[in-house]
Amino acid sequence: MPNPACWTRRLIAPVIVMLLLTGCAAVDSDPPAVVCPPVVAYDQATMDRAAAELEALPPDSALAGMMADYVVMRDQTRACRNSSAAGNR
Repeated sequence: MPNPACWTRRLIAPVIVMLLLTGCAAVDSDPPAVVCPPVVAYDQATMDRAAAELEALPPDSALAGMMADYVVMRDQTRACRNSSAAGNR
């Protein structure tokens, strides 16, 4: 008849080894790649036309508020691209 204590030790050892190996496998040594969206470049004529159209909108225009958000997003994208480029050096 097999000894239950011996059988239990044989079962616990592989379980402990698997837990330790699983813990090590979860660690990622490479930092994630930063992907920044592109910033679309506009020529001066297009920017002047857009500014004139924006000024013609009523002050409480939803579009004017959305354009202010767009300016912030463009600035954030530029900052992302600059920090990403600095990290690649």
